[in-house]
Amino acid sequence: MTTTPRRSQRTFTRREFHRQLAGAAALGVTSASCVQPGVSSRGSAGRPSGRFIDIHTHLGQQWSARGALTVPYLLDWMDEHEVAQAVVLPLISPESWAHPVTTDYVLEKTAGHRERLIPFCSIDPRTVNLGSQQARLDLLGRYKDAGARGFGEHKPGVAIDDPRNVDLFRACAEVGLPVLFHLDTLRNFDAPGLPGLESVLKTVPECTFIAHAQGWWANISGDVTQAQMQQYPKAPVAPGGAVERLLTSFPNLYGDLSAGSGANAISRDLIFGREFVLRHATQLLFGTDVLRPEQEVAQFDLYAGLDLPADVEALVYRDNARRVLEP
Repeated sequence: MTTTPRRSQRTFTRREFHRQLAGAAALGVTSASCVQPGVSSRGSAGRPSGRFIDIHTHLGQQWSARGALTVPYLLDWMDEHEVAQAVVLPLISPESWAHPVTTDYVLEKTAGHRERLIPFCSIDPRTVNLGSQQARLDLLGRYKDAGARGFGEHKPGVAIDDPRNVDLFRACAEVGLPVLFHLDTLRNFDAPGLPGLESVLKTVPECTFIAHAQGWWANISGDVTQAQMQQYPKAPVAPGGAVERLLTSFPNLYGDLSAGSGANAISRDLIFGREFVLRHATQLLFGTDVLRPEQEVAQFDLYAGLDLPADVEALVYRDNARRVLEP
């Protein structure tokens, strides 16, 4: 029998949030005017009902003290939290998780629930027997034919702009798979200011990228250090962060709001965080990174507390994901 997951604890109260917003009108945090004109919520006819599409979830076997996150558990958890659909991500690189969660495993487990569970696929760029671009294209094509709708969680222990990564990103673009990548100081590593990621975005402009993890989200602040790219900084956000610059410059780049890193980026400075969501509402994707039973997930209470306009909620909660994931 599936254990009923516990709802997450509030990381802050609505009263505390509104205290932080006191005087925010002077900063221009008043409406959804930052949303690009002409962008509206898409209809949901023929789709599963629910407020959210979760861009970042996992399935996995029991490991050490962690219980298994099974398909029945994930579906029950989704029902409890009004999640219509969830992307399920493999983890195959040795740096990525305690045990490999293969693409074949994800495809098999989601096969009977594809209206709600959306599988991604993954290839480690260091795989010797996939040394040619045609071999990468062939494998990615087979994964897509089997139901994969994207690529990731991409989490290898190489630089984000490693040539093997670049070749893989080109292959994903050719096959038509958006890439969800993890970036910190160990996996797809980069430097403060994200010069490696910027190089990738310029080199492979035809690929859709979804950015995730501490190294990405710490760069929401302009004063980030190398050490903080593996951390969850708590200081107010300083101007000039690479995240803002890259989202503004590259329309094919999206931010994955999942995990502690995504929640921390918005909640560390709530006035800035709300402004940030309004400014980049067309390039942000709701996600949780749920990966084990009984996991505390901050995102639901965090975004309920932001009191976002309905059109912004629609974009961030589900419509942006539909645009990225649907053919």
